[in-house]
Amino acid sequence: MDGGQMSANTATGKQATMLRRLRWGRRADSWFHFGTQMLAIMVLIVLGAIIAVLFKGAWPAFSKFGIHFFASSAWNPVTENFGAASSILGTIVTSVIALLIAVPISFGVAVFVTEIAPRWLRRPIGIAVELLAGIPSIIYGIWGLFIFAPWFSTHVQPALSDSLGRIPVVGVLFHGPPIGLGWGVAGFILAIMVIPFIAAVMRDVFEVVPQSLRESAYAMGSTRWEVVRKVVLPFTRIGVVGGIMLGLGRALGETMAVTFVVGNAHDIHSSLFMPGNTIASTIANEFTEASDPMHLSTLIALGLILFAITFIVLTFAKLLLLRMERASGERL
Repeated sequence: MDGGQMSANTATGKQATMLRRLRWGRRADSWFHFGTQMLAIMVLIVLGAIIAVLFKGAWPAFSKFGIHFFASSAWNPVTENFGAASSILGTIVTSVIALLIAVPISFGVAVFVTEIAPRWLRRPIGIAVELLAGIPSIIYGIWGLFIFAPWFSTHVQPALSDSLGRIPVVGVLFHGPPIGLGWGVAGFILAIMVIPFIAAVMRDVFEVVPQSLRESAYAMGSTRWEVVRKVVLPFTRIGVVGGIMLGLGRALGETMAVTFVVGNAHDIHSSLFMPGNTIASTIANEFTEASDPMHLSTLIALGLILFAITFIVLTFAKLLLLRMERASGERL
């Protein structure tokens, strides 16, 4: 009886301990769920607060200029006549130029590192690419202003103007004085800055492709380019698009590097070699000197427009990724 009672007491004690652990686990799980939910809600609250503050500060400019604010390139703080057209156009043009240059180079770097380079060379190249991403943007701007811009104006721009500048319609993009400042140079500097981000993402997604898929393609007689085009890219296209959108987001909001080399002129023109500006460069140049309320409201309005452009681009990228995932699932 004593032995049986002791066994029963032991079993009862184990059950009580297990019940306490279960209750504690459920309580901890509920706390964890509540904490993470609050953090997610906090992000939405902060985002909403930023939008509210920007909209409140930009409202005087929007109410005064109306829709004409988006179509005018005027910028005269003395007469309080402002327009955002040149800044918006410059932001879009420089970002597009950056992507046109950066995407092919990033793709080539990622393919070389994952498919072609020997193993002893992959890590040094990967580290070099990641180090480029860590260089402060102002260093790129200083290098672009004092090194790249003079070299570009002396050796590259005259050649482009003499050759591509003579092509009908397209040639107007390459006209302009050889000063080494403008949308084209700013786009090139942005391309150098976003290449590490896009290349790093592409390299990571290429490395997750199962080796068995590559070996199967090679066994069937595929060339290296066919393996990349028909195996690697279809398997990783969602990650590749995500990396490109990450680079685009970086290019849209870049400030100091662009401010050094874009020329900072509130003009709309058809040449990539003429001085221009972007939203970020305009805010960086004039925010500390904007003592007039309308001038300050106009700069806040530009910030709200940049926020809206970035939000639209990222939303479009997300919808594109969802569509690609849905199409991939339907094919499977």
